[in-house]
Amino acid sequence: MAGSGRRCVSTSSERFAPDPYTPTNGSTSYRVDHYDLALDYRLASNRLAGRAALTVTAHRGLHHVELDLEGLRTTRVTSDVVRIRSFKDRGGKLVITFRDPVPAGATFRLDIRYEGNPRPLTGMWGEIGWEELTDGVLVAGQPTGAPSWFPCNDHPSQKAAYRIAVTTDAGYRAVCNGVLVSRVDRSSRTTWTYEQAEPMATYLATVQIGRYALVALNDPAGPAVGLPAVGAPRVQRPEGAPVPVYAAVPPSLAPAAKASLVRQHRMMSVFEECFGPYPFAQYLVVVADDDLEIPLEAQTLAIIGRNHLDLGWDAQRLIAHELAHQWFGNSVTAARWQDIWLHEGFACYAEWIWSEASGATTADAHARSAHQRLDRLPQNLVLADPGADDMFDDRVYKRGALTLHALRKAAGDDAFFALLRAWSTEQRYGTTTTADFIAFAVHTLPGAGVGDLLVRWLLSRRLPDL
Repeated sequence: MAGSGRRCVSTSSERFAPDPYTPTNGSTSYRVDHYDLALDYRLASNRLAGRAALTVTAHRGLHHVELDLEGLRTTRVTSDVVRIRSFKDRGGKLVITFRDPVPAGATFRLDIRYEGNPRPLTGMWGEIGWEELTDGVLVAGQPTGAPSWFPCNDHPSQKAAYRIAVTTDAGYRAVCNGVLVSRVDRSSRTTWTYEQAEPMATYLATVQIGRYALVALNDPAGPAVGLPAVGAPRVQRPEGAPVPVYAAVPPSLAPAAKASLVRQHRMMSVFEECFGPYPFAQYLVVVADDDLEIPLEAQTLAIIGRNHLDLGWDAQRLIAHELAHQWFGNSVTAARWQDIWLHEGFACYAEWIWSEASGATTADAHARSAHQRLDRLPQNLVLADPGADDMFDDRVYKRGALTLHALRKAAGDDAFFALLRAWSTEQRYGTTTTADFIAFAVHTLPGAGVGDLLVRWLLSRRLPDL
């Protein structure tokens, strides 16, 4: 994930330090390279039995590892290489102690069995994690909800590949990240297996369960896109070919979903033009058969409520926002939560880009309106370090978008969008920081006063003039 030269990706140990915004989550002492999760879930009783096989690499000598796991009980831990002395669930951690020290650089596998009744975790950002719906399940992982359903090294810089298999009641579809590689029906149970090959942060891992039918969201003016073939060999999408876009939706909501998501293919085209190639194999919108307060982002997919099935601006901007996170947040991921503007500011600006491209309000008009609103609010927030309490404050979203608009005005459209494409392409699948973005922008746009501009917008409390 680290790089050199123009990639401007940090390589210091700070990248792997516990995040001051979430100080009880994550560990610097090791990384997980791959998660292989097998979940057996009973809807009626909200009962989860899980097996998590983790491929782990030690960053230093280890006598034990601490994984994040909360509200579930560990029943067994084994390993292919290391000898396990003991394991214990303690204060939101699974502590696994070894009989012999594991040397730095060693790679080993942990096989963890666990069970319980998963529930949302309560914190300063409300309830997050595994949540029961009226007739199904939703996982909202941001920022620290992943430990509610699997043991993990829960830090945004700790990206890994995943394989997730979910066995649940027949008649329900389980939707997870990546590509569906297998579906096996056995009596009253069905197992759905997904592979997420591109590195993914723990908070973006998800399971959605509902009475969902899969529908293709075709471009009416383009060739028909069929439903994906389960287990088909993965092939590189030809350059210029449309991204396959689907919806998983309760059958009764399928007509409304097709009508409300009819612009999804056009959004995809606009964002590929502005941000560069879509970074994953496909895109899926899950429509929950419940009202949701806000849509949710996850790698390769988004989750919206039935209340978001609307062609009005309030719904469409959120649909555009979640799609933009596939580039900014999911592919290019902030290494620390303090840099969350790199997700939310970019996705908010994507709303304005879509508005302008669709012939509605221009990005400049949106920016001026947002600037007027922010100018009336307290100016006590540093965008590049807003504090844990304010990391989801609307000022982070809007000031982040305004930062990009100010950069666009200074650089001009051609240079600005070339910068965004280069940033999303060269940082693809990695983690990064605000300092990295400033250095990248200064390198890419020399002589435009970019460094001073970004310092004013990102590191000062006072709202600069637009």
